[in-house]
Amino acid sequence: MALRDSDPAEVGGYRIEDRLGSGGMGVVYLARSASGRRLAVKVVHAQYADDDEFRARFRREVDAARQVSGAFTAPVVDADADAPRPWMATLYIPGADLGTHIRLHGPLPPSRARELAAGLAEALRDIHRVGVVHRDLKPANVMLADDGPRVIDFGISRATGLGASDALTQTGRVMGTPPFMSPEQFSAPHEVGPAADIFSLGAVVAFAASGKGPFDSPSPYETAIRVVEGAPELTDVPEELLPFIRLCLEKEPKSRPSVDELLRLLRDGTLPNPGPPTLLDAPRPRRRRTRLRLLTALGAALLAAVATTTLALTDDDAAAPESLPAGWEAWHRQAKDPSVDKDPMGPTALFNRCVASGTSLVCAGDEIMATRFALADGANTWGRPMDPTAEDADFGSSGSGAGTIIGSHDGRVYVYGADDRPGRGEAAYATRYSIQALDAGTGEVAWQTVTADSTDGTEPSSDQGASAAVPAGVVTVYGKTGDQYALLDAETGEVRWKRPLPNPNQYMSLLRSAGGQAYLLTAKYTSDVIENTSVSQLDPDTGKPRWTVRLKGDVDIVGRRAGRLLLLNTTGPRRTLTLIKTSTHIVTTVRLARPQPEAATPTLTGGTLYFTLSNGGIRAVDPDTGRQLWEGNSGVELAGPPIASRTHLYLASPSGRLAAVNRTTGKVDGTLDGRDEAAVDGSPTGAPLTLVGDALYVPYGLRSVYTVDVRTL
Repeated sequence: MALRDSDPAEVGGYRIEDRLGSGGMGVVYLARSASGRRLAVKVVHAQYADDDEFRARFRREVDAARQVSGAFTAPVVDADADAPRPWMATLYIPGADLGTHIRLHGPLPPSRARELAAGLAEALRDIHRVGVVHRDLKPANVMLADDGPRVIDFGISRATGLGASDALTQTGRVMGTPPFMSPEQFSAPHEVGPAADIFSLGAVVAFAASGKGPFDSPSPYETAIRVVEGAPELTDVPEELLPFIRLCLEKEPKSRPSVDELLRLLRDGTLPNPGPPTLLDAPRPRRRRTRLRLLTALGAALLAAVATTTLALTDDDAAAPESLPAGWEAWHRQAKDPSVDKDPMGPTALFNRCVASGTSLVCAGDEIMATRFALADGANTWGRPMDPTAEDADFGSSGSGAGTIIGSHDGRVYVYGADDRPGRGEAAYATRYSIQALDAGTGEVAWQTVTADSTDGTEPSSDQGASAAVPAGVVTVYGKTGDQYALLDAETGEVRWKRPLPNPNQYMSLLRSAGGQAYLLTAKYTSDVIENTSVSQLDPDTGKPRWTVRLKGDVDIVGRRAGRLLLLNTTGPRRTLTLIKTSTHIVTTVRLARPQPEAATPTLTGGTLYFTLSNGGIRAVDPDTGRQLWEGNSGVELAGPPIASRTHLYLASPSGRLAAVNRTTGKVDGTLDGRDEAAVDGSPTGAPLTLVGDALYVPYGLRSVYTVDVRTL
């Protein structure tokens, strides 16, 4: 590739000769050292240089690559993670990567594919021996050198000794390349170990031998489901390689062989042939909620990165008057577990959302559809499980899913429930989803409407963009296969109208609410690329779009301010803010004075746009001008979406650690220590906070909440 005028003449004292390639994170150059040795120099894109978390990941990549011997990888020659643009120089390996080779020349013959399998197994042996898991073994990261394959790019590797306390592994983001990822990388990313690389090895060898991956799909979301639940497609793989590949592609990590076992089997030629899977071997059907959780996990990398911050989208987000609820006192309480099915593992997550209504704070989380605390003294007066019939059938014993508050209206709180029961015909189970309006004070059901009753229904969760509360009621995904959206009347729960959703094989749809209006976001995708997103304001009387604006790429609504929707892209660095005037649907853009990284979570609160990082960093941005007002650090890692009063911004961690940040200066004016470190393992971030006057309510730990008068911080 020819050099460009903007390319540097040298990096770190190494003379640049050519471009080898570029990607989302940086550019790779061919360079020469003073002695004439050819090097591959990876230079990070400028927009990531100011991202402290990215620099930490880059340092970890350098450290991981240096630990491996270099016999089967590209040895690190030099690096500088503290340079204005971080860079790393490795020994240049002549030749094409495996993906390019297969595209140009077709699948490898069986003998060469077997040699590739042995070479990659040896590479993984060296990588695993120093306590490193690669986590992104794929064709593009395999170089075909003259003396055998070399594994490159340790950008998302992790030392196996690092646990859940490693903040860089707790961002909740799915890391890897979907067709070559292991099931546990989707379902339990904090528990990924060396066995994940074995799974990827099997997928890479299958690709090399057949020209296609064993889990390929036009949609990355379906790819994720196939990896976790589906059988691999191996019809074009030569027979002699099937035993090796099938052993690697076992769904359970403990069922996969070690690298040493694979090398011994390859050397001795004693690979067992487990044969093709049969119906008796097929895994028990997973519930629809598991499927949606996987879609959500992958969507976090593609489209849903902003969704967790759009739980309460209000126009201008005005602060509440300064006061305390009548009879208020400082309290902290843990909710009773209302689940009929007493799973010994129990609920393990904190509440994912609470809402204040009247004298009540109603919260929801894993297994809990809703539970009520008194705002004044925290009395936990009622609670409802997600599935009240779970004890009646063994298919319901594994857990009923993550409840969430959809919204509230006139003393009622909208939630959803799930009733699992035996299916019909070949289906082992069916799920009846319903949205319910509960009296916030008593927990009594004002109305209940079934939105799906089948094996393929869609969970009407607001967290997953499948429902949204508006003054007229609840707009929700509807129907046996979730192919419609409907409005449930606020007073009666009756279906006032229903309309078809776009084809799910080409579009991904999300329902959002902002400023009392419902919006339908429809993202058109091909393969793993989202081409454009259509934003439609829905007419509450008919459900038809009043207007539609098509925006390039992937975007989501952050909130509404001064009569305009605010939208940001959800993948890649954020350089511009898109604004849509809701009355005229005229689109304008505001360039951010400082690009914000993909890892930063955007939240619009108190009229200001805040970007928060998992390491506690905060950046305040004026949404009208794009100017960065200040940058600071709350000291709260893995904070959930912040909430603003007139003077301060409040952030809390999953353990309940709290910080009050001055909205004018960005300085921390007060903190409270966390209360429950042990009960939040696996919680990617803290839950949204609730502010009622000067009373702040903080969900934390295991089904727990505490409250504090913010004037005392």
